[in-house]
Amino acid sequence: MFYLVSYDIPDDKRRTKLAKTIKDFGDRVQYSVFECLLDKSLLDKMTGRIDKIIDVKEDSVRIYCLCANCEREIRVIGKGEVSRNEDVYII
Repeated sequence: MFYLVSYDIPDDKRRTKLAKTIKDFGDRVQYSVFECLLDKSLLDKMTGRIDKIIDVKEDSVRIYCLCANCEREIRVIGKGEVSRNEDVYII
């Protein structure tokens, strides 16, 4: 499935750690937005790692699942393209 992950983290240290974590699962397309192609197992792994980083009282992370029809309708205006790399390796 195709997921769009965005976040708003006021703390620099947590924000940097979160960005590095999400980058393990997808491609950064804007400063706080990532596109990820994940199966259920990888989604669970990513959300588990996110849960360990964020402060639920201060931070916001949103994960949007896009269906295949929605994914086909994504439009990029300006530079960049929709992530298509299905070969993501988690180390």
